[in-house]
Amino acid sequence: MTVYNVVEFGADRTGKKLNTAVLSHLIEKCQVEGGGELYFPAGKYLTGTVELKDNLVLNISAGASLIFSDNPADHKIIKHRWEGEDCLVYSPLIYGKNIKNVTICGRGIIDGQGKRWWDNFLDNKLEYPRPRTISFVDAEDILIEGIKIINSPAWTINPLKSKNITIEKVSIRNPADSPNTDGINPSSCQNVHIANCHIDVGDDCITIKSGTEKSQELIASKNITITNCTMVHGHGGVVIGSEMSGSVRNVAISNCIFNNTDRGIRLKSRRGRGGVVENIVAANLVMSEVYVPIVMNLYYFCGAGGKSDFVQAEADQQLTEFTPVFKDIYFNNIRASKVKSRAIFLQGLPESPLQDIWFDNVSITMSKAAKPFKAAMMSNLMPEKLKGVYCNNYQNIIFDNVQIKGVAGAKFEVSNGKKAKFLGITAQ
Repeated sequence: MTVYNVVEFGADRTGKKLNTAVLSHLIEKCQVEGGGELYFPAGKYLTGTVELKDNLVLNISAGASLIFSDNPADHKIIKHRWEGEDCLVYSPLIYGKNIKNVTICGRGIIDGQGKRWWDNFLDNKLEYPRPRTISFVDAEDILIEGIKIINSPAWTINPLKSKNITIEKVSIRNPADSPNTDGINPSSCQNVHIANCHIDVGDDCITIKSGTEKSQELIASKNITITNCTMVHGHGGVVIGSEMSGSVRNVAISNCIFNNTDRGIRLKSRRGRGGVVENIVAANLVMSEVYVPIVMNLYYFCGAGGKSDFVQAEADQQLTEFTPVFKDIYFNNIRASKVKSRAIFLQGLPESPLQDIWFDNVSITMSKAAKPFKAAMMSNLMPEKLKGVYCNNYQNIIFDNVQIKGVAGAKFEVSNGKKAKFLGITAQ
């Protein structure tokens, strides 16, 4: 494979001139030759959209920063999935479609320069949805390794309809108050492996999605591992949904630390969305200063139509292909300390109860300074202080050696279901 030092081919490393044309030329040159590597030595490289091709390596070395222009005019407009729906958007800063065998690596920095994008979004001044930092569609055999990504305009890493994706030793840092700057969001992907990453963002740290009822294609996300990661701040540590109309299956979350995230493990959906979330294992997790360690909610209200009477109705609705299902989910060996609001919140639908859920060897200790917080985004829930486990609309749930400490009042509130087992627990 030929290695191209981008400076030797005319790239400016002062951060003052756009390098879009130089990088595009080198990527096309690699394509003609069947593959190649773009090497970025120490320096600052300002650019617009970078579009990837097959058999390509972007190697951003220590001391190098790939800085993306915050001028919308420097970025293409493409059709891409945005929050579950296909529409026109500003192109991801690093983008590829129908690509294979691509690596983004190095000890350098990718800077999305998100501040201007965030401000224009909040002021409703953008013509199209904001760009993600890295996103590719219909891709295969992708490696993202070692890099640091900061200030993403929106979601940071978003593979879509892709397979065989490895994201390892990546650090993502977006300000805690930056809007919708999720860390890693695989959507309708299979065979995804996320390991040894540090994620500190303004929304969910890692979220698994599969589109909404408005998506043109409903493709499942499946065979996903998340291990040895730390999650800081963010609305959720590891999240599934609410875009899960294509279903999410076979997910293993292990050996992770959650610090100061609003929720730890969070599953969310609602009526009309359809899809099945099943075969999920979350094991060997440590959480500190989260508001709610574990949330499962089928009344999620965010997004168009989420607060409708149909979505929020407490009475049975007709069971159809558009009824979401959560089942076969196992939580094991979880320790949460200084919990700020509620231990566990589980809310199924009367027509689609949470099925076959098992909590095994879980210890949750509430903070002495716990305060009200909305555990799940649903319109009919009033948060209360110092609450334990809440479970409503379930079928076959097991609490095995689950210890809830520091709760004022009942440790377990379980209602409207069948077959709840309490093993090794003294419950009020």
